[in-house]
Amino acid sequence: MREMTAVYPGTFDPITNGHLDILARAASVFPHVILAVAENGGKQPMFSIGRRVSLCRDAVTEAGLEGVEVRRFDGLLVRFARSCGAGAIVRGLRATSDFEYEFQLALTNRMLDPLIESVFFMTSKQYVFLSSSTAKEICRYGGDVHRFVPDCVARAMADLTG
Repeated sequence: MREMTAVYPGTFDPITNGHLDILARAASVFPHVILAVAENGGKQPMFSIGRRVSLCRDAVTEAGLEGVEVRRFDGLLVRFARSCGAGAIVRGLRATSDFEYEFQLALTNRMLDPLIESVFFMTSKQYVFLSSSTAKEICRYGGDVHRFVPDCVARAMADLTG
């Protein structure tokens, strides 16, 4: 693959070990990956956008990932990717239920900017069931989230829920 920047977008509320798995594999393929933390006002986030960006940076550092930059964005993804000089959008697929949504999104993004490719990474089997929503649910009911999220995130979640 030729040298190019890739954007890995999401709300990352919170970032999970599954996200980091996809990010690590993307960073092994692309020399520069931008983890793009979306504002996404349509959801009720556990963490503010500023805190999510901070937690993502801490998680990337904890994981020892190189060539990864964390940035906040709001608005049209392809516009953000274009402004970063990115040639690819990275997405993770957990199950067939993800495929339909991601396929529609990829085709729409291609219509908006045919020069930006969508690249999909299959989730590792230990993370097939994992989502940010699952981690939040476990935390809300007093469960231990350490197996599901980076340590810095587990501490932040514990601080929020007491």
